[in-house]
Amino acid sequence: MSGLKSFTPRETVGELDRYIVGQDRAKRAVAVALRNRWRRQHVEGDLREEISPKNIIMIGPTGVGKTEIARRLAKLARAPFVKVEASKFTEVGYVGRDVESMVRDLVEVAVKLVREEQLETVEMRASENTEERLAELLAAARGPARDSDPQPPQNPMAGFLAPLMGGPQNPTVPRDERLLDEIRAQLRAGELEDEWVHVDVDDQGNPFMTIFGAQGMEELNLRDMMANLPGAKGRTKRRRMKVAEARPVIEKQEANKLIDTDQVQRAAIFRTEEAGIIFLDEIDKVAGRQAKGGGPDVSREGVQRDLLPIVEGSTVSTKYGSVRTDHILFIAAGAFHVSDVSDLIPELQGRFPIRVELDSLLKADFIRILTEPQNALTRQYQALMKTEGIDLEFTGDAVEAMASYAAEANERAENIGARRLHTIMEAVLDDLSFTAPERAEDRVVVDEAFVRAALDPILGDSDLARYIL
Repeated sequence: MSGLKSFTPRETVGELDRYIVGQDRAKRAVAVALRNRWRRQHVEGDLREEISPKNIIMIGPTGVGKTEIARRLAKLARAPFVKVEASKFTEVGYVGRDVESMVRDLVEVAVKLVREEQLETVEMRASENTEERLAELLAAARGPARDSDPQPPQNPMAGFLAPLMGGPQNPTVPRDERLLDEIRAQLRAGELEDEWVHVDVDDQGNPFMTIFGAQGMEELNLRDMMANLPGAKGRTKRRRMKVAEARPVIEKQEANKLIDTDQVQRAAIFRTEEAGIIFLDEIDKVAGRQAKGGGPDVSREGVQRDLLPIVEGSTVSTKYGSVRTDHILFIAAGAFHVSDVSDLIPELQGRFPIRVELDSLLKADFIRILTEPQNALTRQYQALMKTEGIDLEFTGDAVEAMASYAAEANERAENIGARRLHTIMEAVLDDLSFTAPERAEDRVVVDEAFVRAALDPILGDSDLARYIL
């Protein structure tokens, strides 16, 4: 678990507060769940395997921060994370994804995460190897060694004997160390960025193939399948590119050479089993509501029964090996407007012992969302306009006005929570976004009058407001 970070529950809540407004109960629940993972890792003896994660159900309308809390928690802990919609899974015989595919997706995320961490550790060595390769490619592009340099004696029979002796049919050109030193110095000075070199890159032309197997519908890459055969070598093709373009390509190749793929896969499986987080969204959509005929909706209940063994703990086969789901943390979420948590099958309810209700967002919450988080929408738009040379400023009354319009729009139409602010901001800044490259001024102030001029005509027409806001 070397790649994971440990935080106290209070520290976790503090980090989540930097991006998410309110919802203290949900933050406390996920913070405790994250700390319990750290505690379990420090439990000695066989009891460690008996301690299972306390899965969580978040109950609240859309746009109040359910997904963002789970995503930020995983990012904070550097844990593999996937979000899946429970309504896309179906029982066997219905069109939909196999429930085990979410575990395979989680392993893919873990492999990418571990690989990125490994790449960071070999970054310096890969950079040095890249410089050496570029120097050799540039030296080869400039032709053979100069006539004034002494040449080693050539064996006239070497070309005929090499194939018989198992040696290379094309003997390499002798290294000219003086030329290489000269090229290295020019590379470090940035004088050769526009020089052309030929680089062998992986051939990505092989298609993907979708097959049906014991684990359901899967997408397989034929190139990956062929590369795993004994003695198989990856196909490459030669491309001509400038040094500036070739450097990141070669650096990636050199970094991959320094990484043990088997070790990455083993670490990824371990990270998945011990730290993985799966976010099951729209769990209320598969709740077994009673039909008018008296019986439950078989399809919805079938989804729950298929989810049950994964949540309870089972072994899933992936292309990297078998993965146990016993200690994966599952966070489910749903609005539960029509159904209740009690409408889930009892076995599934029992696997989600922690239930927290998230609060609906009001005008005061919208004001805080627009100003407090590090990724607040006002800051995002200011950064976007800065690229056009415009300093964008939002006054306090403008923020309050946009929050009022968002709250009013949520009351008039469907309540979509903080997502309404995206629509409001786009409507307010639509003209500025379109004309920003042509404007002469370098400062624009958005005040209450600016906001009302943009939104009053829309809210004045109820039909227009319904479709635009």
